[in-house]
Amino acid sequence: MPGVSNGAGIQEAEMRSMRSRLAAAVIAIGFLVASLAISAQSIPDLRMPAGKEWTTIGGDWSNSRYSTLTQIDRANVKNLKGAWVTHLGSGLGSKYSLEATPLVKDGVMYVSSGNDDVFALDAKTGALIWEHRSGIDQNISTVCCGWDNRGVALGEGKVFLGYLDGTVVALDSQTGKLLWQTPIGRWQDSYTITSAPLYYNGVVYTGVSGGDRAARGKVTALDAKSGKELWHFWTAAGPGEIGGDTWPAPNDPNPVRARAYLQGGASVWQTPAVDPELGLIYFSTGNPGPAAGGVGANRPGDNLFSSSIVALHLDGTYAWHYQLVHHDLWDFDCPSPVILFDQIYDGVKRKGIAEACKTGWIYILDRTNGKPLIGIDEKPVEQDPRVFSSPTQPTPRGDALMPQCPQPLAGWVTKCIFGVIYDKPILMSPGGNGGVNWAPMAYSPQSGYFYATAADRPQSRLLRDLGKALGPPIGARNAGTFTAIDSRTNKIVWQKKMPYSVGQGSGALATASGLVFHGEPDGNFQAYDAKTGELLWQWQTGAGADAPAITYEIGDEQYVAIAAGGVSIQTASANGDMIWAFSLKGSPGDRLHPFPAPRPPQTVIGVEGPVVKTNAVKLADYAFTPGRITVTAGTKVIFTNTGKEYHNAASADSGGWDTGLLASGQSAGVTFNRPGTYSYACAPHSFMIGQIIVTGSVTGTAIESAPPTVVDRNASPPANAPVAMPGTMGCDDHGE
Repeated sequence: MPGVSNGAGIQEAEMRSMRSRLAAAVIAIGFLVASLAISAQSIPDLRMPAGKEWTTIGGDWSNSRYSTLTQIDRANVKNLKGAWVTHLGSGLGSKYSLEATPLVKDGVMYVSSGNDDVFALDAKTGALIWEHRSGIDQNISTVCCGWDNRGVALGEGKVFLGYLDGTVVALDSQTGKLLWQTPIGRWQDSYTITSAPLYYNGVVYTGVSGGDRAARGKVTALDAKSGKELWHFWTAAGPGEIGGDTWPAPNDPNPVRARAYLQGGASVWQTPAVDPELGLIYFSTGNPGPAAGGVGANRPGDNLFSSSIVALHLDGTYAWHYQLVHHDLWDFDCPSPVILFDQIYDGVKRKGIAEACKTGWIYILDRTNGKPLIGIDEKPVEQDPRVFSSPTQPTPRGDALMPQCPQPLAGWVTKCIFGVIYDKPILMSPGGNGGVNWAPMAYSPQSGYFYATAADRPQSRLLRDLGKALGPPIGARNAGTFTAIDSRTNKIVWQKKMPYSVGQGSGALATASGLVFHGEPDGNFQAYDAKTGELLWQWQTGAGADAPAITYEIGDEQYVAIAAGGVSIQTASANGDMIWAFSLKGSPGDRLHPFPAPRPPQTVIGVEGPVVKTNAVKLADYAFTPGRITVTAGTKVIFTNTGKEYHNAASADSGGWDTGLLASGQSAGVTFNRPGTYSYACAPHSFMIGQIIVTGSVTGTAIESAPPTVVDRNASPPANAPVAMPGTMGCDDHGE
């Protein structure tokens, strides 16, 4: 079951691909003419690494996140100081994340917030030039993993971005005025956009989220001038399409299977890369939908093009693919951006493409044809016919970025990567939020190293379709790694053990002066020696420093900038709305100093927070409020869903009680008749954890002979409990 060629449909794909080359060549001629026109407009050639400006999300069309600037180097980075900090006044609150990469062009910084608001700032001072408030519907309930926007694209005097409601918009870069807007999906149908688009030669390319909510993934190309759709490519292949035979047939007698591809997921969570010389765009895809966590019986087959790297011609026709995880049962997709690079293998310079995944591996391919440059072996894995397991999975030669098995934890059966998930609770690593999530790698052509951050985050797992609840693994540890990998061997050069889960966050920024920058969930923005991994500098930003950093130059001064506002769900780092910029000169009079450290993310899974005397708990999106309560024995605790998504409260210890799933506005009661400490969790959102401390004595009382807990699923909500409209089921601890 090789990754590049799966089934007779792919043989046909080769023929269709060849037939499309002529059309692609005609398109390419048009793009060549456009290129000449663009050159006349002094638009930078982004085939080269970033220099004085940072005008696209990955720094260049290759997504290398590498800068040629050298003023800040290993010798003087210890003198780096805050030059300015700006509060956006947007995206404040527990549902928001600040994950955007700022862009800088002509002295102006453009950055977006988790509410899809856009700000133009003076890149030298941080002063506001203009702002655009999205006005998006605050009742959107189909966003997977918190409200976030990973940035904008620039081109033709416009700022392009996607909204969480499934709309792509263009703004005037001088004023922020809305120029056009094009819906490419409806949030009510689970289509949302969290990734930053790519602008290239008159076209805006964007993916969609929603594969975890039963949306069918796609990449869409829009005309940059008008917003008109030029084409779209379905990443969950349908009948008669390339890869369509890797899904159940549309005439399958099981209607769920027959429609599986229409809910096939394969979201594109990141900004594509483009190779102008080959005329190809590249991206990676998410897990098959509507959920990957062990659910495979309804979609026998490899489920192309989920959990894959895909290359398309510029007219949207298929070029090649490589599937990284067959028939994904674990949410082991690859939301991190692909990187294009050139390297020498066996004495020959080759065009490479690399992708870091939640499996914890980096996959290195030839970007001209999708074949491995460093061996990837198909290895047998655990089988279970109930979920139609693939007999083998691609396994790269080289070193994994993080452990492929969890540490032992009392009371848990552990499984390593690609273990079967079914009806028995297991503790597994990597988990659905482990390895490299959306955090971008960097590539230095100077060293030939990739720089990647990964999460070592074990996860409790159980097939969700069986109607059983499973809480989080109390006592398990979340941590991470920061690793330099040699692109020539796929082996570790150096690795730092990190205290936090960093696979979903800042990633890395490399510079020609031998530095690598990275932001930590505890608020520290850091600089490392690119050759050795030695920590050289850090600055406390005051909120989760979980967004990718950039560097740019104005006049004779180099700046490094990062957004600090945390990741709401995946990392649960401190929320904020700050954009920080640093330079060797610092601020006038050195008035800026490191901010107070925020609350750091939890590293040992457990229950935290003050203990409140109450018998009412709200199940919000996505927290129990209060998280810890105390009552006397014999008290009925009322659980009320005040969020938009479905939630429950279920025992995470030996108690065995469960409120059942509650729609918005519904309540259930549980009477606790024995003193003790009771831990509980939400099954659809296992990161939601609560605790009830029951006090008092029951000896000689009427409740002494009563059961320890009694569930009342017809309880009434407390007076004045807020009620929201029902939403959809949430995602578990997978984070894309």
